[in-house]
Amino acid sequence: MPRLPHRLGAACHGAFDRAKPLLIPAACGIALAAGTPALSQMVNAIEVRGAQFIPEQDIQMTCGAEAGIEYIDLELRAIEDCLMSTGVFETVSLFREGDTLVIDVQELDTRPGRIDATLAYVSQDGVTGSLSYERYNLFDRTYGAVNLEFGAEVQRYSLNLFRTEAFETDFDLGFELAGGRDDYDDRSYTHESLRAETYLGWALSPSTRFEAGIGYRDHRLYDLDPAASALLVLEQTDGISAPYVRLGLRHEQIAPAEDGKENWDQFGYRISLDQYFWNIGSDDPLSDTRLETQMQFPLASNMRLLFGFDAGAVSGTSGNATRAIDRFYPGADTFRGFAPRGIGPRDGTDALGGNTFVKASIELQRDFGEVYRTPFHAGIFLDTGASWGLDDTLGGTIDDSWQRRSSLGLSVVFDVGKTPVSLYVATPIEHQPGDERQVFGLSLSTRF
Repeated sequence: MPRLPHRLGAACHGAFDRAKPLLIPAACGIALAAGTPALSQMVNAIEVRGAQFIPEQDIQMTCGAEAGIEYIDLELRAIEDCLMSTGVFETVSLFREGDTLVIDVQELDTRPGRIDATLAYVSQDGVTGSLSYERYNLFDRTYGAVNLEFGAEVQRYSLNLFRTEAFETDFDLGFELAGGRDDYDDRSYTHESLRAETYLGWALSPSTRFEAGIGYRDHRLYDLDPAASALLVLEQTDGISAPYVRLGLRHEQIAPAEDGKENWDQFGYRISLDQYFWNIGSDDPLSDTRLETQMQFPLASNMRLLFGFDAGAVSGTSGNATRAIDRFYPGADTFRGFAPRGIGPRDGTDALGGNTFVKASIELQRDFGEVYRTPFHAGIFLDTGASWGLDDTLGGTIDDSWQRRSSLGLSVVFDVGKTPVSLYVATPIEHQPGDERQVFGLSLSTRF
């Protein structure tokens, strides 16, 4: 984006030959006609207020507001006019608070509701269809979304509401209602879940966000096959209904996408940490911790190295045992080279999940630009990790020990028309008897 020079006379001198369509020529004329010098003041910081859906950095840079520059009042008025000329703001006001320049905006409601129908395939769930509706400013400063997802083995639904600057504070307020049913054909039981949660979000910094939520969940493990594991028989339940608490922390330093393309030229990382306390006040209280991390190291303008580390741990906090519907099941897209629920403790053909899991991955990716007029990049990867630990091994008849698995493979991402396609081919290089393998994985989604 072109920036507004910090001396207004310079802006007037070359505004048109540099083709700055967002600047208002009248501001230049006023400044030149005044003919008298104006006092300027150094700005050491920029703060954007009132932004709901437009990124604050975009608002700041569109018309060239920058820290470390002296501004006179006429220059501030010119930046106001420039921002108003974009047609996305109802009001714009620039003013100083000490050495901070405040850009206070009120956005126009230019984002109507949208309805999407999607047909997707992922290795975990097979073919699924979804119908979704979303609207920004469904209510004042409130985003709303409804999503329905259905397939042969899985059905899910969710409702989300999110309000910025709730109660005229720096906190955001959210509400989520989510539920579903899954009955995978490689599993000996059916799982149903329904939960509702209200949460507060607080941006500790532009790159760090903290969330705290309280909710209520009902979930059940039922409809067991006659040949199901004896452990699953012990763990079946018609329903556990109880409150829960969630704490979440997100931090990321990722270069923003440019023209819809990822920025491969800069180092970046993201970290996500969630802590759940499930089933509070019941006989089955649980502590559930989940960590996701990813780092990007640029090697060239078209090549990068990706590192990932994911981990989780769940345990009873009152001497109680976990259930199959509480534990972790790495596989398929979350552990390439192995089938969904393909690794971890097993009893015969029944995957039981593990109380703990870790997975590390390293992938070298190259962007090949456009191949046959479609964006195309590919990589080579190594995944390694394990899922282990049960509270009840049926007298030692189930092996729940740490046993590392690893896989090596190739990944490809490209578009078919407007449909993004991600696929991989992987082979396990470390595995255990009873593991379910999956050499090929595919993920695609097309929107109607």
